[in-house]
Amino acid sequence: MTILLAGAHGAVGQHILKQLSQAGHTVRAMIRDEDQSDLIRSLGGEPLVSDLTGDVSQAPEDCDAVIFAAGSGGEAVEDVDRDGAIALIDATVASGVSRFVMLSSIGADAPEEADQLQDYLRAKHKADEHLKGTSLTYTILRPTTLTNGAATGTIHVAPSIDRDGPMENAREDVAAALVATLTISETERAIIEMTSGDTPIREALASL
Repeated sequence: MTILLAGAHGAVGQHILKQLSQAGHTVRAMIRDEDQSDLIRSLGGEPLVSDLTGDVSQAPEDCDAVIFAAGSGGEAVEDVDRDGAIALIDATVASGVSRFVMLSSIGADAPEEADQLQDYLRAKHKADEHLKGTSLTYTILRPTTLTNGAATGTIHVAPSIDRDGPMENAREDVAAALVATLTISETERAIIEMTSGDTPIREALASL
């Protein structure tokens, strides 16, 4: 497949890029800075310099799927996490691409109930709701707190997870779950909450 990856230079995005490349996919890797191109190529991607706050209308053309793993880091949540995501969703629809995988966040279903990061979660909520209203075959993955810990290859997923259980995910495991959704039909048109667990990633996602 040819996959457009938004946020390819990010902490999760680099894991996604490496995994997709190793699986034999062609990855059109969106980056904001030309200086990031060498790293993107070393991970197996084809750099595409394109800012989510600008014109992304051509970015998804001739792709088979889009993965949105970009994030503002809390500095421009409306511009990137909300408006940038919505713009890329609309560009995907206009380009005739049918598959869209969204990296969202636990708590994006009810941002007003969160103790912190409400602005970020509101932005993610708006983007998720916009995606749900399209004709795209979407997957919205909502992991718990991201860490740089070692990947385990095992997770727990459900439409709604128990908030009293483990509340963290290794970024590499999140990347692996996002990649896996591309070929697991049970994840299509689904919102999935994810945290650490004991079930192999593909098995967990296929059981939804």
